[in-house]
Amino acid sequence: MRYLIIDDEHIAHKIIMEYCEMLPHMKLQKNCYSALEALEYLNSHQVDLIFLDINMPKLKGFEFLKTLSAPPKVIVTTAYSEFAIEGYELNVSDYLLKPFSFERFLKAVNKVMGSNTKSKNNSSEEKDTATKRIFLRQNKSYIQVEVATILFIEAAGNYTKVVAEDETITIREKISDILESLPSDNFIQVHKSFAVAIKYINRIDGNRIYIQDHTIPIGKLYKANLINILN
Repeated sequence: MRYLIIDDEHIAHKIIMEYCEMLPHMKLQKNCYSALEALEYLNSHQVDLIFLDINMPKLKGFEFLKTLSAPPKVIVTTAYSEFAIEGYELNVSDYLLKPFSFERFLKAVNKVMGSNTKSKNNSSEEKDTATKRIFLRQNKSYIQVEVATILFIEAAGNYTKVVAEDETITIREKISDILESLPSDNFIQVHKSFAVAIKYINRIDGNRIYIQDHTIPIGKLYKANLINILN
């Protein structure tokens, strides 16, 4: 994922770059210290993601964003919470308040990768595969998982189990947060504690879904939605 940093503070560039260096799919294209510098760069280059500060001299972050006819994905990085609503009206992918942790940063990047999975076409199999990976934190480790291998997700108290073909990863996140990082046309929540990959469903029998050797319950509130999607 080719990214651009637009921020007038050098320390902000340093933090974002250090975080991105921990993720092998991220590639820095340029450090821009003003929105005007970024505009000049984008006139002749393309990027997949912009990390955008709001409060910059001459041209503010959102004013810059409004000048782009086809903006890439944008993650706002700012110390000002009061502009969050305006950011989402401009369809930014996420809004990070400084100082933000690596865990919060990772969640934002995963959200962008999930949305890219929905919009990318299949003209390049290699590129398409790269957008279908997410990083999950298990204890102090960050594990890269191919979305295509995930069978189902299970909420377990304060944790969530991500069950893939070859491994089960237990993370300290809500099931709803994980679903935000996954392509919505591939996964469906079937119970307050379970979401499944549609392609791995072997059969549905009454209020049970069978995926390989696993049996997943169907909640009453979710059954109608499941039937509608399958139809």
